[in-house]
Amino acid sequence: MSRKALLALYSLTHLWVDLSCAFLLFRTCSASALWGVCLLLYNFCAFALQMPLGIIADRLNRNALLAALGCLLTAAAYLSPAPLFTAVTAGVGNALFHLGGGLDTLNDSTRRAAALGVFVSPGALGLFLGTAWGKGTAVPVFLPPLVLLLLAGAILWAGRRAFGSLRSRNVPFDLTCTGRPAALVPLFLVVVLRSYMGISQSFPWKGEGPWALLLTLALVLGKCAGGFLADRITPRGASALSLALAAMLYLLSAWPLPGTLAVFLFNMTMPITLWAVARLLPGAKGFTFGLLTFALFVGVVPSFLGWPALLTSPWAYAAASLCSLLLLWWGLERGKGRC
Repeated sequence: MSRKALLALYSLTHLWVDLSCAFLLFRTCSASALWGVCLLLYNFCAFALQMPLGIIADRLNRNALLAALGCLLTAAAYLSPAPLFTAVTAGVGNALFHLGGGLDTLNDSTRRAAALGVFVSPGALGLFLGTAWGKGTAVPVFLPPLVLLLLAGAILWAGRRAFGSLRSRNVPFDLTCTGRPAALVPLFLVVVLRSYMGISQSFPWKGEGPWALLLTLALVLGKCAGGFLADRITPRGASALSLALAAMLYLLSAWPLPGTLAVFLFNMTMPITLWAVARLLPGAKGFTFGLLTFALFVGVVPSFLGWPALLTSPWAYAAASLCSLLLLWWGLERGKGRC
């Protein structure tokens, strides 16, 4: 099996794993008195826990096995007897899949970022569909775990075909930074800001007609397109173009079309940030993936704590885009020679 086919399988599974987790939480946990705790636990396990687990994944060198195990654990969460166990099991399963699939994708992305965009982008669509399906009753509860079991088997088969065995091609674990370590700070903060922006921004037209779906598709396609644009015109060029245009369009985000385009452009830097950090830590790609998902978790913590959102106007969205541009350029410049 070709690497492109394996990437396609990982991307499809990414959509279904995120869909299955959202479906399960909203179908079985949302009515619980512990709903807020369940959400916090799930997000901690799915995102923050990836950082320490990433080191294990780097050393284990069994990426397809880890991704398949994540699918199986997510499916097992459907059998959990209590909401808190459901949230923890689904969160850990989600984390293991992301690390396994993410590591194989990062291993093929030493020079180009396009594959990273393809892999990370379907998750948002999975969350959108899983949330919608989970709040209704039309989709039977056995469907998501059944497909997860099939995908787990497909990943094990595909991984063995692609590499000749379930052993991956991770380099020996090494936390040595090949550029300036200070470059990691602004790159980490870019992801924190992007996560905070995603949880804070709200548009008056989002609930009108098909705009909620179109906004999700803009997010998905933006993440996917960002890697291709970076390969075409350099990461710094892609960052400057996408975030500067996003800032201008956010000023007009009271209207649906410019607001949707702004979301598309703002999310183009996601694969660029991941690619840049992996270039700085080439011996710890699993840790790299976990470091940035930990940044995603940090970005949503203020919402869980009930703090008032600071980004609530078109001017604030535009300012956040320009701040992201400054941080990303600072990080890419500090990592110059590698990024």
